Amino acid sequence: MEENPTLESEAWGSSREWLAPREARGAPCSSPGPSLSSVLNELPSAATLRYRDPGVLPWGALEEEEEDGGRSRKAFTEVTQTELQDPHPSRELPWPMQARRAYRQRNASRDQVVYGSGTKTDRWARLLRRSKEKTKEGLRSLQPWAWTLKRIGGQFGAGTESYFSLLRFLLLLNVLASVLMACMTLLPTWLGGAPPGPPGPDISSPCGSYNPHSQGLVTFATQLFNLLSGEGYLEWSPLFYGFYPPRPRLAVTYLCWAFAVGLICLLLILHRSVSGLKQTLLAESEALTSYSHRVFSAWDFGLCGDVHVRLRQRIILYELKVELEETVVRRQAAVRTLGQQARVWLVRVLLNLLVVALLGAAFYGVYWATGCTVELQEMPLVQELPLLKLGVNYLPSIFIAGVNFVLPPVFKLIAPLEGYTRSRQIVFILLRTVFLRLASLVVLLFSLWNQITCGGDSEAEDCKTCGYNYKQLPCWETVLGQEMYKLLLFDLLTVLAVALLIQFPRKLLCGLCPGALGRLAGTQEFQVPDEVLGLIYAQTVVWVGSFFCPLLPLLNTVKFLLLFYLKKLTLFSTCSPAARTFRASAANFFFPLVLLLGLAISSVPLLYSIFLIPPSKLCGPFRGQSSIWAQIPESISSLPETTQNFLFFLGTQAFAVPLLLISSILMAYTVALANSYGRLISELKRQRETEAQNKVFLARRAVALTSTKPAL
Repeated sequence: MEENPTLESEAWGSSREWLAPREARGAPCSSPGPSLSSVLNELPSAATLRYRDPGVLPWGALEEEEEDGGRSRKAFTEVTQTELQDPHPSRELPWPMQARRAYRQRNASRDQVVYGSGTKTDRWARLLRRSKEKTKEGLRSLQPWAWTLKRIGGQFGAGTESYFSLLRFLLLLNVLASVLMACMTLLPTWLGGAPPGPPGPDISSPCGSYNPHSQGLVTFATQLFNLLSGEGYLEWSPLFYGFYPPRPRLAVTYLCWAFAVGLICLLLILHRSVSGLKQTLLAESEALTSYSHRVFSAWDFGLCGDVHVRLRQRIILYELKVELEETVVRRQAAVRTLGQQARVWLVRVLLNLLVVALLGAAFYGVYWATGCTVELQEMPLVQELPLLKLGVNYLPSIFIAGVNFVLPPVFKLIAPLEGYTRSRQIVFILLRTVFLRLASLVVLLFSLWNQITCGGDSEAEDCKTCGYNYKQLPCWETVLGQEMYKLLLFDLLTVLAVALLIQFPRKLLCGLCPGALGRLAGTQEFQVPDEVLGLIYAQTVVWVGSFFCPLLPLLNTVKFLLLFYLKKLTLFSTCSPAARTFRASAANFFFPLVLLLGLAISSVPLLYSIFLIPPSKLCGPFRGQSSIWAQIPESISSLPETTQNFLFFLGTQAFAVPLLLISSILMAYTVALANSYGRLISELKRQRETEAQNKVFLARRAVALTSTKPAL
């Protein structure tokens, strides 16, 4: 450790540069009583002086060194050396960059010297720690579009960056679902032999007949119609549920794939929500929202290059704008009188009644469009014209897209009238829009359920024989998958049409028409709430339809890849930075929360179909079963007796009751631990406030003593 003084002097300079000369400060006071240095050493800030510089002495160290024979300097040097020996990463130390580099160099040379020393456990611990750090850095470097997201955040704000970050996260979910689908569904299908073809037209059963292929010569218009609607040659293909043969092992892996995808998505979304919740709690508290934190602690001194510096400056600028805007709204709300408060709440109630009326009209329209589709498809005129038939098939999708296109701008006009902050307005817009989109999907699913189960009446004439409406829907799983396929495809076509026919022509009009008209036509902002809800709606459609259309996650992966580059091009080519920003920390928590809501909504029709609706008798891997879930107990019965007993034991009360008790105890312990931590944090906050008051008081006393006794 002889090299420590040299290192400290090289990295920090001599401590004399920090301390003023004694002659300039005057001779020490010979009067009895505590000196200024002893008073200041009792301050809480004296304990944090070593974090400023590893070699800086505490208050009055030179005077104490002369009085106490250098004991203070020796003790402080020992503390500093102990701190420097701690195996903390250099990026976690609150030091300047020059001291961090010297610290890394010294640790590197010391590790090379003492690498062979120490116990075997210490060497393995160091190796494991380094491997963990390298793994984290490697995974961080593998994240796609990292530089693009930084550029977007610097130029358009963290709110816009959160949209592209969510898009990247959803792309990861779809890639994982596609890989699992290929391994657990497609691969077992082809390894078990060539799948059988569709049932012939002469094959009949008590549940009718099913022939998905078209008869005779197929025209190009019909082929295009089949591609857009999922019928014809696509109906009996790996794209849909009905293609897969009734093999016991395939049925089990097919069902396990659906549950595995749901579980993985749930865990990843929860992990993202928890990390976003931490940022939101810090942002909503007063710990990180002060302007001093933005000004003095937000800068990264490790930035290299003008581009990175400018991006960081823009990010800090957007954060300060968000703070200032929300502070203005809070101050206005704080000075309202009772009459003004009553007027604001009256306006909010009326506006929410208007929102409820609009949502009710939209839901009724979706239900009407879905019910009329079946009746219109049976008309002879619709059967003769392929284009009209395609429009009738897409009628629910067109109506849902029209509602989602018209009502969100109305919600954006209503939100500023309610008197909330910008972040709160974003939350309300998101809530109303997500309720519109997801509830429209729920209404569509309810209409389909009404057709499949004859309105829930199992004794109806069409559903009495097979348990479902086999006359209109001989393979109802494929029909449900086709509806989700059309929703996904129409959503992609809508995004392309808006970008190519509205956004880019507006930008061209801005260049061709100078003046106020051109600026009005070409000024576009990236609407984060609408775009985010579009992503969540598309992902919810995929979760609903992936069981009935197994290749839907793969199609959604391609769609999201195309969407990322299209939105990036649109953002940098046609959009300007938002005039009003919002806090990105709230978005990082609220977006995964809405995504979790979409996952919960999608699981309801899927679980209902698995447990309660009888599967189709003429298609799919579960044909001939009383329910889709019935395949699992039948497969368990073929296992060895020991395995059966163990699996059935997991479903008995002898296992469920102890598990419930253990879970309750762990939950109670976690809640008690969280409460104790909360009380400790509150106590530390109060202690911090008290110490700050003591510090101010002692500093004032020191200034008073210095002014009355200059020799002190």
